[in-house]
Amino acid sequence: MADEAPSINLTNHFLIAMPGVQDRLFSRSVVYVCEHSEQGALGLIINKPGDISMADLFARVELPLDRPELSGQPVFQGGSLQTERGFVLHDPIQVSGMGEGESVYASTMVVPGGLEMTTSKDVLEALSSGGGPRRVMVMLGYSAWGEGQLEFELANNAWLTVEADADLIFDAPAAQRYDSALGLLGLQAWTLTPDAGHA
Repeated sequence: MADEAPSINLTNHFLIAMPGVQDRLFSRSVVYVCEHSEQGALGLIINKPGDISMADLFARVELPLDRPELSGQPVFQGGSLQTERGFVLHDPIQVSGMGEGESVYASTMVVPGGLEMTTSKDVLEALSSGGGPRRVMVMLGYSAWGEGQLEFELANNAWLTVEADADLIFDAPAAQRYDSALGLLGLQAWTLTPDAGHA
């Protein structure tokens, strides 16, 4: 219909929680949006370290971890859904002969213009032998919004949005990612009020 608002696509964007968001997991969270369409959205929280390390996780799945720089890295809380399932956010891997949208792993969501999110164990097997993506973040659980739910939350000023920055995800210390994400908008946390927003 002509009077419908144009749909927005926040794929490969950050959602930055406004001060009014009180939910324990989402308070002061930064969510990387892997997919956003009229059917809903799927994302991973990138700044909430869990209580196990990558070394612990690999021990649980009975794989060695031949990437010393990763062993002490925390496994993050990606969201409140399927918290027993692993989600690996990583740099895109390009192999000659592969078409756009294809991946070397069995189950990977290729985020247009952004990163890749793999749920199959083969990415962990690649890491265990010293290979795999150069930069990775492993999460347990994911976040999702049903049809129109994220748009409703945006209209109610629950989130600020900004195009995602992969360096912030992989290189900024977890405790600084919220403030760093706000910095992409030229904002600081103390300037925010619970009823201000930016969509």
